[in-house]
Amino acid sequence: MPEPMYIKIHNQLRQDIENHVYKVGDRIPAERQLAEHFKVSRMTLRQAIKTLEEEGILERRLGSGTYVANQKVQEKMSGIMSFTEITKANGHTPSSKLVSYKVTRPSLSEKEKLEIKEDDMVLRMERIRYADDVPICHEIVTVPEDLIKPFSKEAVSAHLYQTLEKQGGYQIGDATEYISAAIANEEEARLLNCKKGEALITRRQVTKLADGRVFEYTRASYVGERFEFTFSK
Repeated sequence: MPEPMYIKIHNQLRQDIENHVYKVGDRIPAERQLAEHFKVSRMTLRQAIKTLEEEGILERRLGSGTYVANQKVQEKMSGIMSFTEITKANGHTPSSKLVSYKVTRPSLSEKEKLEIKEDDMVLRMERIRYADDVPICHEIVTVPEDLIKPFSKEAVSAHLYQTLEKQGGYQIGDATEYISAAIANEEEARLLNCKKGEALITRRQVTKLADGRVFEYTRASYVGERFEFTFSK
């Protein structure tokens, strides 16, 4: 299966950043220039940029452009609750809409986070999560293909953790989360029914099984005024 063009662009831009072609704080070229350079449509280029933003590598500044992000202060937190569990615990009814579901080659970040080989395939699943029919979160979940092969698309997209535990006999282990602030771009504003430039909370999570194998890499954007994270120690 050929690698999607936006993944190739993502990987090249990330390599350029790692090789200091673009340094922390640098503004990268405009979308039009990059689209011309890679000979792709601006829609394809935006998909690559968006993926880098979700990974915390780039950050978009309203009215200014897209920049190489500063390294964030990180804090590890314990305790794993799914969006469904959190929503129910707060007295709301959770639901989700599947935007895309495809088996493909991993990006550099996905390969590294999931600790898999470059020729391994992954499932990349994109969903909108709702509470009482109000869009709360835009989420992209990537898992190794071999792990979810025995299960149906419906089971994986609706209840990944429950499917792994009840049908696969796996036990969910620890997770590491990275939480930061961002602003909604045009695509996120459309998907989440919010205004462009509205405050978002972004979350990246790497989750392991009890045996230590990494099985999930999640990138999610929450509408700030509709959701809050609460942690207890």
